[in-house]
Amino acid sequence: MSQKSARHHQAQRPHSVPTATSFIATSEQRRENDERVAFRHALARAKASAAAGTRNFQAGDGGKLLKKYCECERQCLEKLMGDSLRPFVPGYYGVVRRDEQDYNVMDDLLADFDSPSIMDCKMGSRTYLEEELVKARERPRLRKDMYEKMVAVEPGAPSAEERAQQAVLKPRYMQWRETLSSTATLGFRIEGIKKNYLQRLEELRAELEKSEFFRTHEVVGSSLLFVHDGSERARVWMIDFGKTVPLPPPLTLDHRTPWVEGNREDGYLWGLDNLINILSAMLPAG
Repeated sequence: MSQKSARHHQAQRPHSVPTATSFIATSEQRRENDERVAFRHALARAKASAAAGTRNFQAGDGGKLLKKYCECERQCLEKLMGDSLRPFVPGYYGVVRRDEQDYNVMDDLLADFDSPSIMDCKMGSRTYLEEELVKARERPRLRKDMYEKMVAVEPGAPSAEERAQQAVLKPRYMQWRETLSSTATLGFRIEGIKKNYLQRLEELRAELEKSEFFRTHEVVGSSLLFVHDGSERARVWMIDFGKTVPLPPPLTLDHRTPWVEGNREDGYLWGLDNLINILSAMLPAG
């Protein structure tokens, strides 16, 4: 064989046909990568669930999430699918039954993120409905367990009478608990801010101010879910509508007026205004 022919054959060698072993290895790598991604998403969901103090979620199929059934939340999500707030809430797909338990089916908001970082921010000036406060007053009962929780966190919080009784009434405990966080002073509670979500929050505020759903509902105990990953993608969604209830017509809320018992105001926009102002102040001038 001539030197020219030998060089030609050597040049062709890198274009060898892949072996079955290489195909298997590639497939195995893809499978392992998919498993790692699925595990990261499951871990993030578990952290979110733990932060919320609940284990009421299950993984669904095709990027869906199953949340333990709540009739109030079902009604809210169905209405929101036709509201201007639709881009800011999980997509909703009805109810399924699994292992003798009903679940609301919604989008898994973490599905498109790689190793997402998440934050849950409770919105509004209170986290209990007025009806809950009324019911607690209708059946007053001294609670030693709530007294113990109170003194464990803030020993000086109980009054002299409460200290003598070694117990507190539930309405008193509920209102004291809200003073521990920024809920009562700023209208939001937050565990940590990881990224700049200012633009998304401003877009949300603009939609809230023109939303028919928002104007006609008392939004209590709802959260904003902040999600970002290493690619610098960042999104915010409204979640948790288990205590969001419609107002009796023709009552509407502006969500900024300070709450006094009976006016049904929830302080949602007040809290969002404060959150936007704080994030704006964190940005460089100009």
